Amino acid sequence: MSLQMVWSNEQEVLNISESLISTLEAILRKAGEAEGVHDGEVALTFVTDEHIHELNKQYRGIDRPTDVLSFAMNEGLEDEPEIVYEIGEGDAEPDLPEMLGDIIISVEMAKRQSEEYGHSLERELGFLFVHGFLHLLGYDHQDDDSEAEMMGKQEVVLAEVGLTR
Repeated sequence: MSLQMVWSNEQEVLNISESLISTLEAILRKAGEAEGVHDGEVALTFVTDEHIHELNKQYRGIDRPTDVLSFAMNEGLEDEPEIVYEIGEGDAEPDLPEMLGDIIISVEMAKRQSEEYGHSLERELGFLFVHGFLHLLGYDHQDDDSEAEMMGKQEVVLAEVGLTR
């Protein structure tokens, strides 16, 4: 097993290049190494402002678009059913990666933010991806100390893949 990313594109603002995907996979590996996460799967979806606005409204009660959303699989509901696999005699249990969660990025918002901050769109997408990944692992930024911790971890990973400001 290894740490893996599966991705989908539900927007037409940006052509998602193989180079960008390779960079995001490198970010995932570096962030995983830094956090001691070596196995699992992260689902990444690129969307529009309109789509992320709908998700915010539905799942968070926030009536506006944001740049990134993370939905961690380990934050399940108490009554969530357990997945049971039927295994025949002599069959091995399926070797499926643990699903860590979903990261959804608004490409439109990322584009505006990259222009506002004066850095590349690739860097902004990388920042949002590692930010979302850290949220999947339970990090948050509700106060100054936790925000500083997250920002520090994000900047280290981005520097390791060459996405500095």
